[in-house]
Amino acid sequence: MLMNEYLERISLTLSKDSIRLIETAGQTAKNNYLYIQEAGYFKTQYPYFTERKNLNSFLLVYTLSGKGNLRYEGKEYQLGKGNIFLINCLNHHYYESSKDDPWEILWVHYNGWNASIYYEEMTENGFSILTPDNSFLIESSIKRILSLHQKKEVHRERITNSLLVTLLTELVLLSMSGDSFSHTMPQFIRGIKNKLDQEYLSHITLNNLAAEFSISKFHMAKEFKKYTKTTIHEYLIDRRISHAKEWLKYSDLSVSEIAYGCGMNNISHFINLFKAREGVTPMVFRNEWK
Repeated sequence: MLMNEYLERISLTLSKDSIRLIETAGQTAKNNYLYIQEAGYFKTQYPYFTERKNLNSFLLVYTLSGKGNLRYEGKEYQLGKGNIFLINCLNHHYYESSKDDPWEILWVHYNGWNASIYYEEMTENGFSILTPDNSFLIESSIKRILSLHQKKEVHRERITNSLLVTLLTELVLLSMSGDSFSHTMPQFIRGIKNKLDQEYLSHITLNNLAAEFSISKFHMAKEFKKYTKTTIHEYLIDRRISHAKEWLKYSDLSVSEIAYGCGMNNISHFINLFKAREGVTPMVFRNEWK
């Protein structure tokens, strides 16, 4: 088979009350939203399976009951009640129902201008099967999407976008907390974050932080980025820019006074940093708000 050749093999052995919707999104949705390509509810019967490759779509599958198996990126996963996964269908994948405990699922094939962002964030530390605490959010969101498109609601594409964004955002956060991040963040990283949050207007250097927390500067920088997804330098700048925005909105301080007050002695550098993050200069930002 050629590298980019489309592959699909399917055995749709399903109950009579299973649902499969195939949608054609409007151009507005394709240009601006997350939109569904297909969605459904399947109560499968063995030997239900699907094998694909090189399909331009992302697939979200939530297990309501029963058991299934997924083969993806060279690994095999067992699926049970409450499990959910998100895959990029350009990659080879194969999933099937258990022979002894038929698989019941809700699923959505979606795409859109920023569709890949959620997948990339969820798999930044490797692909995994998730088990959300809030099963109601998952089930109700997908069922609402199905209902909207079954009834051909006028605003279904806009509402579907909102539902998908909320759902995928929750899964991204779950994938982060389910790894080794927020709830297992080392104490010294928490200490550094607290110091930056409270003293960001002061002169802070990596050497001073490393000395204060008795850690190698390079190890500190590496671990901080691992757990916060940003560098110490960028974190500090973001805090200072946020404070500068508050002063620009609610004070009469000059731009140079605000720059100095935020711990930045080079006015041109401050203006460039501000514009890079906000898209406008500090004075334009001030005028827009006033």
